[in-house]
Amino acid sequence: MVKFIQAQNVGLAYLEEKFSLQQVEDEALFTEWFENLPKITDLEKQDLDRVKLHFLRLVKHPPLSEETVKLVVLSPLLGLAGFYDEPFYIRGEQSIELSAEDEGEIIRGRIDILVIQEQFWLLVIESKRSSFSLLEAIPQALVYMLANPNQDKPSFGLVTNGSDFIFLKLTKENQPKYGISDQFTLLKRESELYQVLSILKNFSQILS
Repeated sequence: MVKFIQAQNVGLAYLEEKFSLQQVEDEALFTEWFENLPKITDLEKQDLDRVKLHFLRLVKHPPLSEETVKLVVLSPLLGLAGFYDEPFYIRGEQSIELSAEDEGEIIRGRIDILVIQEQFWLLVIESKRSSFSLLEAIPQALVYMLANPNQDKPSFGLVTNGSDFIFLKLTKENQPKYGISDQFTLLKRESELYQVLSILKNFSQILS
């Protein structure tokens, strides 16, 4: 009998056991989050400062839901990074199923935001409410990235709770491997939203 598991209940140990998933510490696997990043214009900085202002204002009136995080933080970031323009298009609440070979278990879940170019999944985004730890969101995002039907190309991911951001990269040649970026936050005196947008713009340039 097939057992169904919800993606949000899956941990890294499960993915390592069932899918031989391996974290790679070597920076060479995932250079896209720190090498050759495009510059952010003064106008974009002004937009990002407003995003920070709006988010911090809303945090004063909890709870701050996933939908609010997507509306106030993610939507402007994706727009500034060019993911609303050709050749990309975006889908929200995309359902997935993932199963290991010869296993009677299927993982089910729904991707918050999926950026697609033609038939290729490019960027998986998992957003959480503001009080949620990103460490708990990483396995869920990796489940969705593992479910990407395109085996020959790497996929990228982003997990955020509105204030903090972590980027992921997954490759599936021979054995699935993933790398993790540093964690960025808009809560510092000098907001790291500038770096977050620069990384997203770099992804859009590489993937377009």
